[in-house]
Amino acid sequence: MAKIASHKELTVWNNAMDAAMKIFEMTKSFPVEEKYSMVDQMRRSSRSVAANLAEAWRRRRYEAAFTAKLNDAEAEATEVQTWIELAQRCGYIDQETATELDETYEHIIGQIVTMIRQPGKWTLDRRSGGER
Repeated sequence: MAKIASHKELTVWNNAMDAAMKIFEMTKSFPVEEKYSMVDQMRRSSRSVAANLAEAWRRRRYEAAFTAKLNDAEAEATEVQTWIELAQRCGYIDQETATELDETYEHIIGQIVTMIRQPGKWTLDRRSGGER
């Protein structure tokens, strides 16, 4: 694995950012009565996936802290999937859009789970102060 200097170089972080922007754009067309409920929740949880990935990256000196933040990112991604399903059932998005977004988040979850299962590939070696 090539040395990654910033969380912004992580493919999963970029995927999460792209997905959050899709959610942001999509929710602009939701009914006004959803502005302070579903729209806020969808935007918050989608943004939180990327934010938790960034936090995990900064906590990679400690494997437990690193994996805890990754678990938070995974949980937020599954929350987004629930909001997507609700938006589709409420008729705010069509089935095709819902399926596409759900698959996007399923892919992100898979990337996160891979990192959780192999934290040693991502965490820093505390003895030497560098990456393993």
